[in-house]
Amino acid sequence: MDKNSNIYTFLFVGVMVIGIASILAFTSQTLKPMQKENVKNEKMQNILSTIGINVSREEAEGLYSKYIKEELALKIDGSVNESLNPFSEINLAKELKKDYKNQHFPLYVAEVESEKYYIIELRGVGLWDAIWGYISLKSDFNTINGVSFDHKGETAGLGAEITKDWFKESFVNEKVFNENGELVGITVLKGNNDPKNQDKNDHEVDAISGSTITGDGVTNMIKERLNNYLPYLEKLNIAQL
Repeated sequence: MDKNSNIYTFLFVGVMVIGIASILAFTSQTLKPMQKENVKNEKMQNILSTIGINVSREEAEGLYSKYIKEELALKIDGSVNESLNPFSEINLAKELKKDYKNQHFPLYVAEVESEKYYIIELRGVGLWDAIWGYISLKSDFNTINGVSFDHKGETAGLGAEITKDWFKESFVNEKVFNENGELVGITVLKGNNDPKNQDKNDHEVDAISGSTITGDGVTNMIKERLNNYLPYLEKLNIAQL
C-alpha cells in the first residue's frame, strides 16, 4: 500500500487510536483495585485524624479497627440499620439524592485511652462544588474534638484553605449546642469578635479572608448534618436533650 495515500494515513491513525484506547482501558482496569484501596485508606485516615490519630494513608487500615469500635448506619428515627455497613455501603453524595425518609446517616464510635468519641460524616456545598469531611464529638456529643474537611473545586489560597491545619484546629473544643440545649452548630464568621478562638462557648470560628461563601457552606454543612443525629442522641439520653 502506498504510504503516501490518504487510505494509508486513515488506517494508520485508526490503528493508533484503537491501540492507545486499548492500552488506556487496560491500564484503568488494572489500576482500579489499587484506586479503590487508596480511597478506602484515605477515608480511614480522615476519620482517624478527627480523634487525634494522625497517620499516613498506608498506616490507616492497620489502626482503624483498633480505635473505631462501632460503625452505625442510622435511620431517620435514630434507630440503627443492622444490615447496612456505613463505611462500605453508604456513599453520602448518592445518599443525599434519595428521598429524605429513606436516607441513612453514618456514625462511627471511637475509643481512645478509654474516652469515647462520635464521628459524623459531613457533606455540603462550597463556592464552586461539593465540600465534605468528618467531625468528631466528645462523649458529651457537644464538644468538638477534631474535624477534617476536603473539597472538589474551591479556590486555592481562599476556599481551599478549609483543608489547612490552622483552620481545622480552630474548631477544637467549640460547642455545637448552646446553654439551652439547642443545636446551633458552628458559624464560620467574618469579623468574629474572638479571632484567636479563646472563647469556646461562642459557637463561632474566624472565617477565611475572601472565602465567605465557602465559610457559609461549612457552617450550613455542620448544622444540617448534625441535625439528622438528634433522634439518635435522644435515644442516648445525653444531658443537653
